Amino acid sequence: MPTLDTQAFLHQFLYDAKNPLLFNNGFFVYFFAVFISLYFMFRNYNTARSFIVSIFSLYFFYKASGWFVGLVLLSAVIDYALSNLIYTRQKISSKKALLALSIIGNLGMLFYFKYTNFFLAFSNQFFATGISPLNILLPVGISFYTFENISYTIDVYRGEFAPEKKFINYLLFLSFFPKLMMGPIVRAKDFIPQLHKPYEITQFDFAKGFYLIVSGLFKKLVISDYLTLNLVNYIFDDPARHTGLECLVALFAYAIVIYCDFSGYSDVAIGIARWLGITIPPNFLSPYQSKSITEFWRRWHISLSSWLKDYLYIFWLGGNRKGKFRTYIHLFITMLLGGFWHGANWTFIVWGAMHGTALVIHKIWMEIADGFIKRFDTNFIYNFFAQLLTFLFVCFCWIFFKAINFNIAKDMIHQIVYNFDINVWREFFENYHNVIYLMLLGYVIHMIPDNLPERIIPRLQKAPLVAYIAVFVVFLFVYAQFKSSTPVMPIYLQF
Repeated sequence: MPTLDTQAFLHQFLYDAKNPLLFNNGFFVYFFAVFISLYFMFRNYNTARSFIVSIFSLYFFYKASGWFVGLVLLSAVIDYALSNLIYTRQKISSKKALLALSIIGNLGMLFYFKYTNFFLAFSNQFFATGISPLNILLPVGISFYTFENISYTIDVYRGEFAPEKKFINYLLFLSFFPKLMMGPIVRAKDFIPQLHKPYEITQFDFAKGFYLIVSGLFKKLVISDYLTLNLVNYIFDDPARHTGLECLVALFAYAIVIYCDFSGYSDVAIGIARWLGITIPPNFLSPYQSKSITEFWRRWHISLSSWLKDYLYIFWLGGNRKGKFRTYIHLFITMLLGGFWHGANWTFIVWGAMHGTALVIHKIWMEIADGFIKRFDTNFIYNFFAQLLTFLFVCFCWIFFKAINFNIAKDMIHQIVYNFDINVWREFFENYHNVIYLMLLGYVIHMIPDNLPERIIPRLQKAPLVAYIAVFVVFLFVYAQFKSSTPVMPIYLQF
């Protein structure tokens, strides 16, 4: 008779650095089953519901990142206290001082964990300081919950939002497990009021949540992971060993990889939230269909781009209130810092600078060619080439986003420009036909109109429970055909 290994059983409840808890982790199924059962039992008791979600969220974060969960608790305590002090102070000078304390504290923590060694390396290279790098691990999700903390205190300072009275609700807002580690970046003024409403989930909510979860998992676990392991990483590890054609296909594959990876995770987070009675706005809206770089940033990682616009470009830099030239500078700085937010590497800074430059150029073009644009805005040929140019520029920038250093980026560009041979296509297709088919499927999924789910879901919501189970079983079968023994960490987990 088999015996229970108690130690092994208990060990699976502890943090394992080699197997962090994510949506695609087997342990998550048990975690979510227990969580949703308790949540449903106490769904009509707002405070108890908040405690359940907060406790499970903190445990989820512990299983994903270990004792860095303490940083989330510390951040919640400090900014909850500061926001309430800001709200009760009458003097504007006191409010500004408390706001500055919140911003400096949050950015200081982010700077220490994420950028200390970057600046030490910079100092060593340019000033020969000879300082050894520190042994600092980057806490998972710190870039996301830091921005949420800052937006909360700024909104309170501007009088747009009264601070939450119950600490447990603020902790829930900050630690909400579906979005804690990789976003979307949620605004407290949109999220917290929903915690005070009675729990209600309609058939439409359940159907939409199911659609988002399954489609998100398919994009992430099937398309993104398969392309990553079977082409993208292989080419980007050493582009100089591959032809320009292989490098170009890998670049287009990476464009759909990062879209499916991050939008897929966002969809799962939004879908789970929907089942919990919480609505989170969409984070991606078919970004590669954009006809300009400005439109791209209205469709790509919407929660980040809107945060940068509202709290950096407008609140901190002044937006377009200081003349055209300053507007261009502010746009460039916003995207430069947006690139730096993604990672402590010069490649991210160049990526941000390129997007900032493109936004400035597009804004100037809009000002000098407004009449021309309005005249041809409905022209198919104009829109086709505008969309193609935007897509190619975004893909070119992805080289610097994906490359671990400038040598990799330089080799990638060199091979595409100087070593492109279309004659190798047949051999390449024979070796990578599954990759090509899946990449094309990714682009087909991306081209689906954003309003199509809204037309499909009313029909889906009438389906019996057995139909939902059947769809999920089919997904598991498809996933099993593509699943690799090597786990692929989500791209944005590193940010």
